[in-house]
Amino acid sequence: MASVAELAGVTIRRGNAVLLDQISLVIREEERWVVIGPNGAGKTTLLQLLSAQLYPTDGVVGVLGEVVGAVDVFELRPRIGLTSSALAERIPHDEKVRDVVLSAAYAVVGRWREEYDDYDVEQAERLLGSLRVQRLAERTFGTLSEGERKRVQIARALMTDPELLLLDEPAGGLDLAGREALVDTLSELCTDPDSPATVLVTHHVEEIPEGITHCLLLNSGRVVAAGPLADTLTDENLSRTFDMPLSVGQVEGRWSARSRRG
Repeated sequence: MASVAELAGVTIRRGNAVLLDQISLVIREEERWVVIGPNGAGKTTLLQLLSAQLYPTDGVVGVLGEVVGAVDVFELRPRIGLTSSALAERIPHDEKVRDVVLSAAYAVVGRWREEYDDYDVEQAERLLGSLRVQRLAERTFGTLSEGERKRVQIARALMTDPELLLLDEPAGGLDLAGREALVDTLSELCTDPDSPATVLVTHHVEEIPEGITHCLLLNSGRVVAAGPLADTLTDENLSRTFDMPLSVGQVEGRWSARSRRG
């Protein structure tokens, strides 16, 4: 199985702060990863590296057969699907939902004077349908609920048939019903053999969808554990990740965690 991303001894420094410390990781085709850790663990920084938005201070980052820092990132980035709160903030509130998705074909935010062919329009409509938000196509992005925005962003991230899909806290800010609906959608995506290799960032094990195969646990920019999900997401590893005694369990394919007393 070929790799889609490789990090070798990667460190990110900003002044005296070390955001990531000697990270080594290989993500292969058909793998679905979840990255879990507390605030400040380095999760979003890791996704910025994988999306070619950030360069390492030390070490080597390889994505889709290219070395970040030695490739034209404007050619590499369209091969990567990304959702994040930072990207969502750049989407004009008066942009129509269809155009939010469609404009990803040119890797731009906000439609201007680009020309799109019939295939692009059909692809955008198909993705909106698969994410169950096609009825919103003529609505503006600013009028959507948080859950609807999340689904539209995922549709946008899939617009270019990416080889790597990066989801930064896709359930963040959702209420219980919204979270569960989105997790169901992500489960469909992660269990689809035609979906790209995926990396999902979250604080909460309850947000891990079915179909996730591997887990990376981060604390203070360092790897606590990494590997197959069932072997990695253990009481001991999760407790080390969040610096408190935790118990983790699984019921009907869904994970949960709670404080371990006594």
